[in-house]
Amino acid sequence: MMNFKKYKRVPVVNFPEREWPNKEIEKAPIWVSVDLRDGNQALVEPMVVEEKVEMFNMLVKMGFKEIEIGFPAASQIEFDFLRQLVERKMIPDDVTVQVLTQCRDHLIKRTFEAIQGIPKAIVHIYNSTSTLQREVVFHDSKEEIKKIAIDGVKMVQRYMDTYSGKVILEYSPESFTGTELDYAKEVCDAVVAEWGATPENKVIINLPATVEMNTPNVYADQIEWMNKNLNNRESIILSIHPHNDRGTGIAAAELAMLAGAERVEGTLLGNGERTGNVDILNLAYNMFSQGIDPKLEISDIKKIVEVCERCTKMAVDPRHPYAGKLVFTAFSGSHQDAISKGVAALSEREDGIWEVPYLPIDPADIGREYEPIVRINSQSGKGGVAFVMDTYYGFHLPKGMHKEFADYIQAIAEKQGEVSPEQIMEEFKKEYIECKEPLHFRKCQIVDQEFEGGAFQTVAQLIYTDHGREKKVEGRGNGPVDAVQRALEKSLGIRIRVLDYSEHALTMGSEAQAASYIHLLNQETGEATYGVGISSNITRSSFRGIFSAVNRLFYLKKD
Repeated sequence: MMNFKKYKRVPVVNFPEREWPNKEIEKAPIWVSVDLRDGNQALVEPMVVEEKVEMFNMLVKMGFKEIEIGFPAASQIEFDFLRQLVERKMIPDDVTVQVLTQCRDHLIKRTFEAIQGIPKAIVHIYNSTSTLQREVVFHDSKEEIKKIAIDGVKMVQRYMDTYSGKVILEYSPESFTGTELDYAKEVCDAVVAEWGATPENKVIINLPATVEMNTPNVYADQIEWMNKNLNNRESIILSIHPHNDRGTGIAAAELAMLAGAERVEGTLLGNGERTGNVDILNLAYNMFSQGIDPKLEISDIKKIVEVCERCTKMAVDPRHPYAGKLVFTAFSGSHQDAISKGVAALSEREDGIWEVPYLPIDPADIGREYEPIVRINSQSGKGGVAFVMDTYYGFHLPKGMHKEFADYIQAIAEKQGEVSPEQIMEEFKKEYIECKEPLHFRKCQIVDQEFEGGAFQTVAQLIYTDHGREKKVEGRGNGPVDAVQRALEKSLGIRIRVLDYSEHALTMGSEAQAASYIHLLNQETGEATYGVGISSNITRSSFRGIFSAVNRLFYLKKD
């Protein structure tokens, strides 16, 4: 048995006055991409300068107004990248870049050298405040740890004298989730006071889940407690920086926004240390799916994934929310059937609201296509096969035909695995449309014969080949289909009955074709099957459907 007793529970927050459970997310936060710093430092192969430039340009196009571009004092590549952005004039006027540094004099000095020439920058300082790190890493008291943060502010203020632009201060009590709330407040209050923050000159207080240590509701309680208890709150932008160690980064971020967070730092697709940072795309698409403007240009997920995979050299999981190749794919037969019906129902409504079972958003809205939604394997059902035939090829199979054809496809899937739409169509042609032997329809002349009293009877002069030999036969009925049926009964010595007949146009225009579906019963055995015919002439297509059904019912099944 696993030794679970070696671990202890992380304390929850005693906060009965919490209000976040009764709130809703109503607008997008200030988004901050940390792909070029936090995300980059977590890569097996960190991005080179040109890759960082490509990523930066994409982030700008996506609409990020705050981008953390690196830790310029940490390495020459980080420094050079920032200088390239400055010298190549690549930072738009409405984008504020953010740089990270520890609260150490020589690092802050180097940071200010890197940002020279930028009109406005966020200088992000941090130090760890958690109980564990105080005890085992720094061996410092609470007062000593707080002094590190205050001294960091003073250093930033001192080097601002050599900087011509505007500095926005950001402070993070690293490992906030492992810090006593009253102490976290004490340190943050000291930073805000030392900076001299005002409502016109706000400071960013960033509360990171550097390591996820508890359930998302606990993080929300921590954020709301800070939101309500920080001094000079009107002079603070409350920011969060969730990680994903417990796999609940998205939930933690959403609950934290309910709790008062105004700003979210994260990465595209959740890249980052260990299990990653919170995935900003996931959060933004979640908002989009609820009718909230995400304030980011995220309509082409394939392009975003392409750039991220190329620059980070990391593959996106096929099940990754919204971005994975399989997330808009249904293998389950019941899911496929529900999707098919949902898509059909959309065309009947006029409210413009997307409501399709199993698809929280329209894949087309984010640059995906309908084609890969339904894929057929041995677990697929009749609805999925019918959906493929309808969506891909325009054949609206009668409901009764769904299972009959799906059974053929399932047998193939059990042998080979997934069956492509192209193969499904080939099987449909082979089983139905091209089922023209041994009986092959050639032509038929239809004449309406009038009787005394105004009654009519349809006469069919039918010509077909039976095992290559031409036959001519006449049949009479109450319409063309009935007349041809009776002609075949007389010629072949069989007893058949048309149970159902339907038809529809396949294409539009001068070369439009029609598809006809004939459900035919062998009255002697009780067996029934479908036949399909297509032709530019609707009557001829129905005759071909009858021959297809007779061949399948009396000959094909005997082979």
